[in-house]
Amino acid sequence: MKWRGFLLGCIALAMWPAQPGRAADQPRAATDDGRIRIQLASRDEVELSSEIAGKIATLPFREGDAFRAGQTLASLDCSLYAAQLRKTQAESDAAQQLLQVDTKLAQLHSVGELEVTQASGKAKAGAAEVAYMQATVRKCTISAPFSGRVVKRSAAPDQFVEAGKPLLTIVDTGHLELKMIAPSKWLAWMKPGSPLSVHVDEVGKTYDARIARIGARVDPVTQTVNVIAALSSDVPELLPGMSGWATFAKP
Repeated sequence: MKWRGFLLGCIALAMWPAQPGRAADQPRAATDDGRIRIQLASRDEVELSSEIAGKIATLPFREGDAFRAGQTLASLDCSLYAAQLRKTQAESDAAQQLLQVDTKLAQLHSVGELEVTQASGKAKAGAAEVAYMQATVRKCTISAPFSGRVVKRSAAPDQFVEAGKPLLTIVDTGHLELKMIAPSKWLAWMKPGSPLSVHVDEVGKTYDARIARIGARVDPVTQTVNVIAALSSDVPELLPGMSGWATFAKP
């Protein structure tokens, strides 16, 4: 019975929830030599979707491909939308001509003010329809909002897609940020603009960087704060997701 009670006590202690604030339960913000683990992240990562339903005409970029801002990343077969645009344009032109005729007839007192008002309303409605179809046709082409690379392709050419269906996930590889968690007591000397050096494990090189932003709050449990740094120069060989160590020249 004594051994049974002892074993039950050990099990209870093992299952007892860890107390908040213990170092073993929280990630360490810094090593004993003052280094901080960092991770490279892209400033912009976007999942592009189609705003309208249609069949994919072109999807030229595959995973890993690089592209420039403004390049066409995807296009839809919009022959039906284009035909509808031509139809609404013709109807709008006819409504505009009718308004011009009624306006002249009103000057000759051949028609009343009501006819002119109705013709004006039809002309405005036709112009609105044209603008709507023009906006729809523009959505048939998806252009790159920035220069970067394709992370994932979620569709294929000739595939019919519904509005909102993801097509591509793209990432800006030209503007990388360094994310880290620093001890809050470092705020006494660490400010935006503070220099640091970053050793990236995947490439085995060290780069210069500076603090860009400091988090808006301190975690009361771990007494840490989020810190964002930026590289001092453009480094094409670095990619989002790489990691390494940051070293500060503390005063």
